[in-house]
Amino acid sequence: MLLILEVVMATVVFRVNAVRVVSGQTVCSGGPERPCYKIAYFHDVSSRVAFREARQACEMDEGSLLSIDSAAEQRDIENLLQELRSGAGGIADGDFWIGLTRADSVDQVHPELSNTFTSCPQLYQWTDGSVASFRNWYFDEPSCGGEACVVMYHQPTALPGLGGAYLYQWNDDRCNMKHNFICKYEPESHLVKEHGDTPGGRETAVPAGGAVVTQAAGGEEVPPQVTVAGASGMLLLYVVIPTIPLLLLILVASGTCCFQMLSRR
Repeated sequence: MLLILEVVMATVVFRVNAVRVVSGQTVCSGGPERPCYKIAYFHDVSSRVAFREARQACEMDEGSLLSIDSAAEQRDIENLLQELRSGAGGIADGDFWIGLTRADSVDQVHPELSNTFTSCPQLYQWTDGSVASFRNWYFDEPSCGGEACVVMYHQPTALPGLGGAYLYQWNDDRCNMKHNFICKYEPESHLVKEHGDTPGGRETAVPAGGAVVTQAAGGEEVPPQVTVAGASGMLLLYVVIPTIPLLLLILVASGTCCFQMLSRR
């Protein structure tokens, strides 16, 4: 019995400790009235997540999966990804989930998003409730069908004619596919929560030990200036692997062992 319990407990410890860790980089730009963003990029392709996991991770961090309200915000995200790609240990190929999904794929969770529309593109809505109509679809997207969630295409090494033209444009994908993702935070709220910053302090860099970033002054056209802090400053998001089945296994194993011991008596 002791041996069985040791094996089961070892399995529990493994599963609890095998949480998926996501390193995030918080970026704010353009003044205190502008939102902040966090990039979740996985160099290890096997660690990338499905749409639902990405959405949950952002919401656990008091943000939401990225909504893009305008062409200016789209350019901000493109500039941010370019900065991260060019930095030391920067990001490489890998698409990013954004918070756009076909309403019929989320209506069980958010019934208020369900409406009657006349065409497929109109069925796509932002999961954070934004009513922004800006879209950056590639010319033949969305394809609809079984693809109900949306990614921002990010394959910078692709050659022109072999995917290069898609860079930063959107296409729908199956929601269970594994990708990177981007979280978005309300203006002021995220830095106040993490660093105790005041809205007026957004022009200066986050103090040493802060997660990452940031800067700046002013207009919509100013690209984000990104400074990556040390690993100790990274915010870690945990998507905990459920342990309920393992607890049931413990109970079953314990009951079986006890029954066998009593039977021998």
